[in-house]
Amino acid sequence: MRIAVLSDTHVGDKARALPPVLIEKMRNVAPELILHAGDITDPSVLETLEEIAPVIAVRGNVDYLHLPEEETVEADRLRIGMIHGHQLLSLNAQFLSLKALDMEVDILVFGHTHRFYFDSFSLYGRKVYLLNPGSPTFPRWDDAGFAVLRTGEEPSVKRVKLW
Repeated sequence: MRIAVLSDTHVGDKARALPPVLIEKMRNVAPELILHAGDITDPSVLETLEEIAPVIAVRGNVDYLHLPEEETVEADRLRIGMIHGHQLLSLNAQFLSLKALDMEVDILVFGHTHRFYFDSFSLYGRKVYLLNPGSPTFPRWDDAGFAVLRTGEEPSVKRVKLW
């Protein structure tokens, strides 16, 4: 399964709109599902993304939309957990890996830092993957973009930069 993953779009408070290049590149990826890890800030973002593929989103620290704080998604045989990240004391790998174990997920998608990150860790006999897609509109010390997660035996992630 091909899943587009993004976070921290901040349309309305930091960005005027989703960049057309984001929509174009996302359409080219042709995802079967889109995951948004929060700080959406404007419901029009979800409406625009829904035109590409079904969207599952969680609430970020600046969102006032009625979205869950965390979500779990089944994709193929993988369980994907979603949070924004502001709920945790720290966004280091240890806290995030423990959160993944707590949610009983194989992959934990998070945002909040506006920076791309993908790695895997083994804890207590389980392998967990951590994915932050970065931000397509307001990156911090990073390139604007999103991630494409491919599920299967071994999940893989491709980073898609906008510029």
